[in-house]
Amino acid sequence: MRGGLGARGRGKPPKVVRMSVELPLWRALTGYRILTLVYTLCLVGLSYRKYDHPLGAAAYMGALTVWMVLTWRRTTSAERCTRHFLLADLGFAVGGILLTPLVDSHARIMDGAPTLPSIWTAGAVLGFAIKGGWRWAAVASSAVAVANLVERQELARDTIHNVVLVWVASVAIGYVVEVARASERTLARALQIEAATRERERLARDIHDSVLQVLAMVQRRGAAIGGEAAELGRMAGEQEVALRTLVAGGLVSPPRGGGPENAARTVPHPADGSEPDGRAAAPAAPAPAPEPDGDGPCDVRALLAPFAGAGVTFSEPGAAVLLRAAAAAELAAAVSAALDNVRVHAGDGARAWILVEDEPQAVIVTVRDDGPGIPEGRLADAEREGRMGVALSIRGRLRDLGGTAEWVSVPGQGTEVELTVPKGTAPEGGRRGKARA
Repeated sequence: MRGGLGARGRGKPPKVVRMSVELPLWRALTGYRILTLVYTLCLVGLSYRKYDHPLGAAAYMGALTVWMVLTWRRTTSAERCTRHFLLADLGFAVGGILLTPLVDSHARIMDGAPTLPSIWTAGAVLGFAIKGGWRWAAVASSAVAVANLVERQELARDTIHNVVLVWVASVAIGYVVEVARASERTLARALQIEAATRERERLARDIHDSVLQVLAMVQRRGAAIGGEAAELGRMAGEQEVALRTLVAGGLVSPPRGGGPENAARTVPHPADGSEPDGRAAAPAAPAPAPEPDGDGPCDVRALLAPFAGAGVTFSEPGAAVLLRAAAAAELAAAVSAALDNVRVHAGDGARAWILVEDEPQAVIVTVRDDGPGIPEGRLADAEREGRMGVALSIRGRLRDLGGTAEWVSVPGQGTEVELTVPKGTAPEGGRRGKARA
C-alpha cells in the first residue's frame, strides 16, 4: 500500500457513556472509506492507460465500488461491523494489492506506483483496530504488510517505510481505543458510585434529622426516669448505634451484649457526637418554617425567622434575600441542625445568634453561640465513629448546593458556623440593606 493513513472524528457525546468514544470513531472510519474510495477511483482513472491490463484494473475498481455501496453502513457502529465483514473487507484490500502485479507493469511498480486499493486499504485495518483493539490491528496490518512485500517482490526502502507506518499507526490507534474504553468503564462506575453515595447521604440526613433524634431522646429520658423506661431507653440506644453504623457504612461496630455498661457507653449526641456532660437540654426548638412550594425564588429570611426565640437572636438584611426554593429549604435545614448542636452541647444558659448576609454571588448565614466550644479534632472523630450529624445534616447539605460550611471554635469561647450558598439562578435583587437586629 502507498500513501498516508489517518482517521479523525468529532461529535457530541450521546447520553450513553459507552458511545462517547466509539461513535465518532465509527463515523470517522465511514467517512474515511468513502473519501479514499473516491481518491482511488480518480487515481486509477488518471493512470488507466498506463496499466498493462487496464480492464483488469477497471474490473477490480468496479467490484470495490459495488462492495462499498453495499456495505458502507457496516462501519457506522460496532454492532454492524461484524468479524465476517472485517475479514471480507480486509480480503478486498489484500486481494487488490496482490492483483496489482497482474494488471500493472513491473517498471511502474518498481518506480513506486500505488497499488490498486491504494490508501483505501488503511480503512480495513482501522476497522480491526476500532473493533478489537491493538491485537486485531496488529494481525490485520501484518497481513497487509505481507501482501505489500509480495507485490513489490523486494525489500525496498519506501515499501518498508509504508509497512512500518501502517503497522505502528494501526496498533497505536487500537491501543488508544482500548484505553478509552477502559476509562469509560471506570468513569461509568465512578458515576454510579457517586449517585449511590449522594442518595445514601440524602437518606442519612433524613434519618439523622428524624429517627436518630427520637431514639436519642428516648434513651436520655428513659435513663432519667428509671425502671422499665430505663430498659426501653437502653434498647433505643442500642438501635440508635446500630442505625448510625448502617448510615455510616459500617465504620463502627455495634455494641455487643445488653448490660448497663453498654448502654452507658452508647449515649449519643444527635449532631456532632461529643460525649454527654450530664446537663439538661436547653428548651425545645421552635417549630420549623413551612417548606416553600415549587423551585422559584424564595426569601431565606421567611424560613429562618421562626428560629428566633428567647435564646436565639435573628439578624437579617432589610431587603429580601432570594434563593431557589429548594436551596433555601436545605439552607434552613442546615441552620436547624446547627441550632440543635447548640441546644444539646452548649448548655442551658447558652445563647445563639443567626446572621444573614446577602452578598452579590452568595448568601451567607452565620450561626454563633457562646457555649463551651468544640475540642479540636472532635468533629473528625465523630464522623469516623459514625456520628454523621455535622457531616450530613450540615456539610452534606451545603455540598449538594455547591456551597461550603466552615466551623470556627475555640474551647471556652463558643462556636461559629458559617454556611455559604451560591445564588446560582436566583434572580438578582435590588440594593441590599444592612443587617438589623
